Amino acid sequence: MILVTGGTGLVGSHLLFHLSEKHEVIRAIYRTDEKREHVKKIFSFYTDDVQHSFSKIQWVKADIADVTSLAPVFTNITEVYHCAALVSFNPRDYRKMRQVNIDGTANLINFSIEGTVKKFCFVSSIAAVGDAINGKPITEENEWNDASENHGYAITKYGAEMEVWRGSQEGLDVVIVNPGVILGSGFWQEGSGKLFTQIYNGFKFYTEGVTGFVGVKGVVKSMIQLMNSNIKNERFVLVSENKSFKEILFAIADGLNKKRPSIKTGKLATELFWRLDWLLTKLTGKEPLLTKNSAKSSHNKSYYSAEKIKEMLEFKLESINSVIKNICTDYKR
Repeated sequence: MILVTGGTGLVGSHLLFHLSEKHEVIRAIYRTDEKREHVKKIFSFYTDDVQHSFSKIQWVKADIADVTSLAPVFTNITEVYHCAALVSFNPRDYRKMRQVNIDGTANLINFSIEGTVKKFCFVSSIAAVGDAINGKPITEENEWNDASENHGYAITKYGAEMEVWRGSQEGLDVVIVNPGVILGSGFWQEGSGKLFTQIYNGFKFYTEGVTGFVGVKGVVKSMIQLMNSNIKNERFVLVSENKSFKEILFAIADGLNKKRPSIKTGKLATELFWRLDWLLTKLTGKEPLLTKNSAKSSHNKSYYSAEKIKEMLEFKLESINSVIKNICTDYKR
């Protein structure tokens, strides 16, 4: 049986639908009933018969950071898709991210080694891949830099990868995917989904930083192909295209028939804004809109190569313009 962690998140929920097309039963971890019900919304983007696909999922309430709750989850499990993670650029969440992203992954690896799991797929991030060397595109071979400027999310995803590699040393077959910024339908108030909501509501600002982007459907399809292949103990950058935030926001605006952002925000402006926002969060206790690290990353220009996945799987990722067009259609629905 297949186990999916993070089944109520962006990658996990889309993955569950694709798995439900080929399997009669899939086990998935969830934490709240509200999030579990939201998965039905994701399924509705694919099918009119949502209940048929949803009924194939055997939901188990558990927390990957809680060993006791995980014990019954691994009964008869042969494959694990580990999509669960805490994503935050807020420094105050660092300790919690270590608990979920590193300790939680370690727990899953331990249960997999001790149980009947044959193969383990981990969803990491390009945040855990090393920096560019001599201006060349970043690949899986770039070595991690543990410099202090790395943000907490990157550090904890790299730490989680180390736990997965530990599993491989103890005989567990593993594959790791390192997606860029994942664009997908259904989560309009969090992660990259907020970009669509902000543009729809008239967001006016943009930066010209560059990073790798990929559609969620391409991510889950590549994961399934890797798990069904003989490939093991490898990691793969998943980036469809390297785009500027300006290009992405403009494409979203066009897809939603909204006015394009018109105010370019430079480094000085974002430096001032995150400091003012930090002060505001101290006074109000609210989550920051922009942190020091997210402000910096909005101006960085990083280019990634996904040649390895293309060569080893003969797999082609969908163009970002096509991805955005389809997401905008879902958003307007």
